[in-house]
Amino acid sequence: MSEPTGAARRRGPFKVGDQVQLTDPKGRHYTFTLEAGKNFHTHKGSFPHDELIGAPEGSVVRTTGNVAYLALRPLLPDYVLSMPRGAAVVYPKDAGQILAFADIFPGARVVEAGVGSGSLSSFLLRAVGDSGMLHSYERREDFAEIARGNVERYFGGPHPAWQLTVGDLQDHLSDTDVDRVILDMLAPWDCLEAVSKALVPGGILCCYVATTTQLARTVESIREIGCFAEPAAWESMIRNWHVEGLAVRPDHRMIGHTGFLLTARRLADGVEPPMRRRRPAKGAYGEDYEGPNKG
Repeated sequence: MSEPTGAARRRGPFKVGDQVQLTDPKGRHYTFTLEAGKNFHTHKGSFPHDELIGAPEGSVVRTTGNVAYLALRPLLPDYVLSMPRGAAVVYPKDAGQILAFADIFPGARVVEAGVGSGSLSSFLLRAVGDSGMLHSYERREDFAEIARGNVERYFGGPHPAWQLTVGDLQDHLSDTDVDRVILDMLAPWDCLEAVSKALVPGGILCCYVATTTQLARTVESIREIGCFAEPAAWESMIRNWHVEGLAVRPDHRMIGHTGFLLTARRLADGVEPPMRRRRPAKGAYGEDYEGPNKG
């Protein structure tokens, strides 16, 4: 049985072509690709790549300036934050939430719209595996090419489960019996009709939006289309902690708002969503409210 795509690049001694992440004494990261005969240069000196080729992961190398660097392969969260960007990347904290709450499983058939720089695509491909399917749609050809390069660099070549289409999802979506749809775009409400036809009953729609106005319109549009269960919306934040002896406190900086996530389940054809019993806040639907598709 052959190894899953990219698995061989994640274990064993360092090899030519591997990505290496160096960590200096101050915790700063430097990422590069191992090449025979090359040297790695910093303002603290240099060392030959050959010193790492064949060495076990977790080795320490010293530059000509006698500065020690810890050498490890970058984790996927490290890789997506350092890779070349066309558009903003989906942060690892949000990608992890998408994998968990959209329930991405091995062998799943997933459609993604809004590829950006390929961050979320890489996480999704690892989750669905070689036996799954990820069909990604990206409107901009330049973003698609950057994403393709980033994904193939991480996996060491084309991934057998990935198909990348340049164009609008609502115009080109031909996939059927899709288990999950992930929309990372400015106007996900434009794609709801096409998505509802592609998703299997019980399938999950997951949207990633940046602003409260996008969130509100997306939720109301999902309710209006009538073939999804009640959507759930949330955001997540990460606060690291400083732990040094008795000095245990939150860091002064944190990863705050990056975007909102929402999920909704596809109902069976012909089924109406149950009546919501939660009473809306007073004034939520005042006289000036015209619905999600007006204005």
